[in-house]
Amino acid sequence: MTSPGAYPTMTLSLLVVLLAATLQGCATADFSSGVRPETLAGGMPVNEVNASIVPVRVTRGRTCCAMAVGTHRQEALARTAIGFLGRSRIAVDGRRFTFDCAGLARGVYFSQGVDLYDGLRELKGGNGVGRIYGHVMQHGRIHYGPTVHPGDLVFFHNTWDFNGDGLVNDPLTHVGVVERVENNGTVVFVSRVSRGIQRFRMNVRAPDTHRTSDGRVLNDFMRRKGSRDPQATQYLTGQLFAAFGTLLR
Repeated sequence: MTSPGAYPTMTLSLLVVLLAATLQGCATADFSSGVRPETLAGGMPVNEVNASIVPVRVTRGRTCCAMAVGTHRQEALARTAIGFLGRSRIAVDGRRFTFDCAGLARGVYFSQGVDLYDGLRELKGGNGVGRIYGHVMQHGRIHYGPTVHPGDLVFFHNTWDFNGDGLVNDPLTHVGVVERVENNGTVVFVSRVSRGIQRFRMNVRAPDTHRTSDGRVLNDFMRRKGSRDPQATQYLTGQLFAAFGTLLR
């Protein structure tokens, strides 16, 4: 099992291989090249490398999360994300980004002069959550709390069946931008889903709870339920949580 501290030291060549199956993330899959995402460069099955980018659940501390005091730039990221709520397009300083979760994250960070797709060579298949995750691995810090900064990125696995094989084996399929953390440890973040750009909640202390007995939402639904979903399929944000990413100081 790869420890959280090992991620920033990974070589670029290994990173390129690991991200080959996850580039499009929340965007629509494109199989026009004839290469399906079940295999990586060199024909390696994706499930053989999942252990390197999908930490087992026990590595994610249940003490998370508390809000760290943000810097001016981190606070600005959170405000920018909030400003996109309800909008039907993502544009910053005249530059337009794809209307998906990766495009939202990229637009938010572009407002602070950071291109989340920068730092990796162009890879066949286009844009996505995997490229953003790779950028954070190279230029920032992948972590699991216990403190979270405003403007941090929050990544998720298995929010949809990306490779179309009917199994729960799809790493890095969604990303959002952290707005704040509530007193009970619930992380509030902004992301783009099929219904538009919205707020969501996630509580990794109680990942299996959607709503408490007094009506508070701890974890929103992030994956749609399907009639053919495997028995092990999970749907709540806390269940699908992958990691946080901190870039700006």
